[in-house]
Amino acid sequence: MHVAHPPKLSDAAGDDDDTPEVLRTYQAWKGSNIFFLGGRFIFGPDVGSVFLSFFLIVAPVAVFCAFVARKLIDDFAHNLGVLVMVVVVVFTFYVLILLLMTSGRDPGIIPRNAHPPQPDTTDIEVGPGQTPQLRLPRVKEVIVNGMAVKVKYCDTCMLYRPPRCSHCSICDNCVERFDHHCPWVGQCIGRRNYRFFFMFVSSATLLCIYVFSFCWVYAIRIMHSENTSIWRALIKTPASIVLIIYTFLSVWFVGGLTIFHLYLISTNQSTYENFRYRYDRTENPYNRGIFGNFKEVFWTSIPPSKNNFRAFVPKEPKPPTRVTGGSFVNSDREKIPSDVEIGSMKPTWKTEETDCGPGGDRRSSLGRSGSWDLQSEIASITGIGYSDRISRGGSSGSLGGSVDVPVK
Repeated sequence: MHVAHPPKLSDAAGDDDDTPEVLRTYQAWKGSNIFFLGGRFIFGPDVGSVFLSFFLIVAPVAVFCAFVARKLIDDFAHNLGVLVMVVVVVFTFYVLILLLMTSGRDPGIIPRNAHPPQPDTTDIEVGPGQTPQLRLPRVKEVIVNGMAVKVKYCDTCMLYRPPRCSHCSICDNCVERFDHHCPWVGQCIGRRNYRFFFMFVSSATLLCIYVFSFCWVYAIRIMHSENTSIWRALIKTPASIVLIIYTFLSVWFVGGLTIFHLYLISTNQSTYENFRYRYDRTENPYNRGIFGNFKEVFWTSIPPSKNNFRAFVPKEPKPPTRVTGGSFVNSDREKIPSDVEIGSMKPTWKTEETDCGPGGDRRSSLGRSGSWDLQSEIASITGIGYSDRISRGGSSGSLGGSVDVPVK
């Protein structure tokens, strides 16, 4: 097992070894994912929930096989009772494979950029002794099926998200066709594993119905063989009582998810879009009709992963330290995600004034609405002739405070 967290930076001076250290992609991964078998399986940080889901599936099936299916083997002609045991075992393995295929694969992660993209336009606001202000639009518009769709810039991944892509705060990745982060499978649900997620919840629903039905079959056979009431027959098989209650409650959960996602598939929506955008009020640019929507989910090829987690990549060099105001300051400041698409905290962009020193102009640190100031990034990259100070306030989902950039 390998837990990939952002690499920690040491305050000590780096070695003078000129040979670059080479790591595999999963070892240098900046997201919150956990990898198994040398990067062959990728899970979310809550991978422990996968083992819980595994237990919640296997345990009741084991009880069913031991106390119900085993008793029904001789109750059907032509050895058909054996099929009760065989079907439940095979179907359980099928459900577990779907669980692994949902939680252990890349859901559609967009690789991060090493640097912000170049802005399309440059707004030059040059004051006395000031550098040009480079501004990157926060939102762009792209055309999807003849309709304008807004795409946002992600500060963490330093890219414009493709349409239907969102950033998950739990896995800390931008995911294509982001649906939601499922705590029961410990993984984001996106473009590359949504099909297997739906097959998992629908198959789990059928498994619950199967166990529920044959528990009643066994109780009814006891009732007929002993010529008693159904309630007295149930008392004679307490395992059936427990399984009937358990599967009845479970089928409301997984069955409800199955019905809900059937609706989402038929209308070509994701869970995130359904809760946020409300396409019942506006036209959905992705809707292809019921047949086309189901074909898109189940009968189109799954695109290959954009990440080769086992590929070799050079280890990122340690950022240089520089003296600022009598103290050592690391030029590579930790990024705080400012536009996270999941969670209870919504991003808040504040516009505050920047004091440009004596005699300087007081300007907005973010400039006009819908813009992003790259000056602090430029100062951190050059590291010469500038000192910068970023005050962060508010929640982790917002960027507040001010940026002071003294002149040379």
